[in-house]
Amino acid sequence: MPPFDDRVPALVLRLDRNPFHHGTLGAVRSLGRAGVEVHAVVEAADSPVARSRFLHRAHPGLRGAVTPEAFVEMLLRVSDRIGRRAVLVAMDDVSAILAAAHGPRLAERYLFPEQPTGLPGRLADKAELAGLCAAAGIAHPDTVVPDSPGDAAGAADRLGLPLVAKWSRPWLLSPATGLRSTTLVRSADEARELFARSSHAGSRLLLQRFLPDAPASDWFFHGYFGRDFTCLHGGSGRKQLSWPVGTGLTAMGRWQPNPEVEKAARRLVSHVGYHGILDLDFRREESTGSYQLLDINPRPGAQFRLFTDTGGLDVVRSLYLDLTGGPVPGPSGRPGRVFVAENYALLSAAVSVRRRRRAAGPRPESPAQGVETAWFARDDPRPFFSMTRAWFGRGLGKGAGRLRALLGPHPAASHGPPRPRESATDGSAGRPDAASLS
Repeated sequence: MPPFDDRVPALVLRLDRNPFHHGTLGAVRSLGRAGVEVHAVVEAADSPVARSRFLHRAHPGLRGAVTPEAFVEMLLRVSDRIGRRAVLVAMDDVSAILAAAHGPRLAERYLFPEQPTGLPGRLADKAELAGLCAAAGIAHPDTVVPDSPGDAAGAADRLGLPLVAKWSRPWLLSPATGLRSTTLVRSADEARELFARSSHAGSRLLLQRFLPDAPASDWFFHGYFGRDFTCLHGGSGRKQLSWPVGTGLTAMGRWQPNPEVEKAARRLVSHVGYHGILDLDFRREESTGSYQLLDINPRPGAQFRLFTDTGGLDVVRSLYLDLTGGPVPGPSGRPGRVFVAENYALLSAAVSVRRRRRAAGPRPESPAQGVETAWFARDDPRPFFSMTRAWFGRGLGKGAGRLRALLGPHPAASHGPPRPRESATDGSAGRPDAASLS
């Protein structure tokens, strides 16, 4: 591994108010262990990421709506605190999109990949994905973007039921709407009703042919692509556990080479001309054996540390080395590595037990070439204990809320209005506001 330029700090940026985003902690640890001065924008003073010994300083995020002007002003304020130009590592879609869109205003303060105008937004927009895949010759589930309630209901006949409903720009969803970024629709009426809520979602509804979950069907790719759009570091992996089961994030994954997935990723990048970190999700269609591209994220996936090679290189370190002018070593992969997000893996394993009992039996696996946990690290244990306290506290809060709902209002409270229950949709209820950070 070449030496890192410790004169150049890094800012790990995430605007999504999710205290359990383990990818942010992974980026802080990855660069901090390499001797880089790491800063991070966090959602609250008690964020588990803020407990990491590898974090030099936590900075408050935005209050209220994320507007372009507020985003730029926040990054300029953070830059003033850091005191010198820093590498910017965007960890969520909205951060990557806004950083690319306002590159000229930020370029003197930050180092980040240059992108064609609007490209990260096009890649992250799920309604644009079908067109991109068709142009690049990549398999993608049949998709309809309805323009009326009747058209949405008609999609049920054209695509079959159940079908998958997605909002094209999920980062625009407000927790107050109660809408989920992805929903399984089981009737034409449900599709019609969901379309009627488009104005609340802030983006277009798309309806997609459902690909059933099957053993070894869910795959992903992580890669860092340089200025000439070649993959300097990356690999393909398979989801072994996900949360929610069968549809969600990687709770446990294994680095497993898949030439078809890797070829599709390179074809996409060559077609669009992308520079930076990319995270792709695929599902294998059992009837045809094809790998269908489901999602594109123009930033690191939360499980990016799975693809850490024998020299300690991962996609975040590759980005840092490349942007600071250092050589990026050639790949020295470690297929067989396993990544576990402890909190989500525990939930997924509990729910999946019955499925495994009904199955013919697990497929034989090659021995793991090392296991990396998302939260626990011997050289940095405090974030794990902070996450554990917050995780179980949130679970107890949800359980108490459900119990109150079942029992109904207490007689003593019948003379006054009922107290509203706190929403835990984004995990932010009861936490100090990020603006309280110093």
